[in-house]
Amino acid sequence: MSAGQPGQPYVYTRRELVEPDWRRLPGFAGVTEAEWADAQWQRVNCAKNIRQLRGVYGDLLDDSFYADIDADQQQRATMSILLPPQMLNTMVPHEVPTTSAMLADPVRRYMLPVFSDRATDWPSHPYATRDSLHEHEMWTAEGLTHRYPTKVLAELLPTCPQYCGHCTRMDLVGNSTPQVSKLKFELKPVDRQAAMLDYLRRNPGVRDVVVSGGDVANMPFKNLEVFLDGLLELDSIRDIRLATKALMGMPQHWLKPDVVEGMARLAATAQRRGVSLAIHTHVNAAQQVTPLVAQAAKTMLEVGVRDVRNQGVLLKGVNTTSEALLDLCFALADEASILPYYFYMCDMIPNAEHWRISVAQAQDLQHSIMGYLPGFATPRIVCDVPYVGKRWVHQLAEYDRERGISYWTKNYRAGLEARQPGAAAQDDLDRRYEYYDPIQSLPASGQQWWARHTAADHARAMQDGHDRAAASAAAAEALIS
Repeated sequence: MSAGQPGQPYVYTRRELVEPDWRRLPGFAGVTEAEWADAQWQRVNCAKNIRQLRGVYGDLLDDSFYADIDADQQQRATMSILLPPQMLNTMVPHEVPTTSAMLADPVRRYMLPVFSDRATDWPSHPYATRDSLHEHEMWTAEGLTHRYPTKVLAELLPTCPQYCGHCTRMDLVGNSTPQVSKLKFELKPVDRQAAMLDYLRRNPGVRDVVVSGGDVANMPFKNLEVFLDGLLELDSIRDIRLATKALMGMPQHWLKPDVVEGMARLAATAQRRGVSLAIHTHVNAAQQVTPLVAQAAKTMLEVGVRDVRNQGVLLKGVNTTSEALLDLCFALADEASILPYYFYMCDMIPNAEHWRISVAQAQDLQHSIMGYLPGFATPRIVCDVPYVGKRWVHQLAEYDRERGISYWTKNYRAGLEARQPGAAAQDDLDRRYEYYDPIQSLPASGQQWWARHTAADHARAMQDGHDRAAASAAAAEALIS
């Protein structure tokens, strides 16, 4: 461990990575290193319910903790429980867990929510929606979202090795919960992927494909390789990004010999064809960067993947201080060769208000981390504005801080919007789009305004949203059919 110059608001300290000792947890006390390193063992021993969590922690945690989880699953959770041993091992990583330590732990806060975490006055923002980014409305083939002029999102599957409580795709990904009946893909995977490739073949203006889901680590690698080979055959595709939180949540998968060998083949093909093949992962807390995570990331780089980048999410109680954010960025960059790339503001999904911060707080965070990291490794903090897309938090056009309403513009039309008649398309470039701070973050006058205006304003906004959604969905249906 080495410390930087004292007297600064943030003092850089290089910290050696240490894999937490899983044997401190009663359920893993007899697990060997070989078992722990095995991806299939990790999958089989995921915790999917309270009974299995009790099996991991034994008598270490009070019954009240499990009751708190159960209440959340029944009344608030948009994602079911799915936690690999690797993920569980990063909660209270360097001591035997207690109930109070678990409740305070940043990884637990976002991966295993409890009812007492949730906001009480406004658990959901009045404008929260299940598909908060309206990705489904912009499908040009089932699972293929064309939101940006030159980029698409390909959702290949609706599952992950682990489920994050704040998942922005909670409308589609994972098992249904008492609050959310999940959407289902209708086409067979092979037909869905063929439709995606056909759309890209017919639209050479798309050069960048984010391959996601779900998480590509849940797809049999031979099937993933077939789809990626199909992308690599298209001369128009210049960037391919594989989205996988499992690089952190289950690094054992990315160290499997067949996966390493397959990624080497894909990377070699990409290099021959001048295509940038990268991996994007999702780490939100420094304690999640362990030696196994670093080994997986560096292995991917060694076989020829161009970059491994991190796209985190700002979550209150997890990483919304400059110290926590910088500790995470340095752990990623210095120890794991993972580039800190983006931090998104938490999206406006139901029951997420206890995680979200205001645009003003995000702007302050961006300011506070500048100058410590190299410029290329200084993450941009972005707001993913509905119907607009990613915007740096200082790009807003106007900001009503009392009511927590920010206004944003865009300089392009989404794939479907570009096919609208001229006047309608121009309206998309001329209009301003709203984003909303969590009401709890507002001054008393702003909170009072929302209490008075929520019902009428919400009804009008929902109708406007339904109208836009209907038009977008109709256009998508026409294209898909």
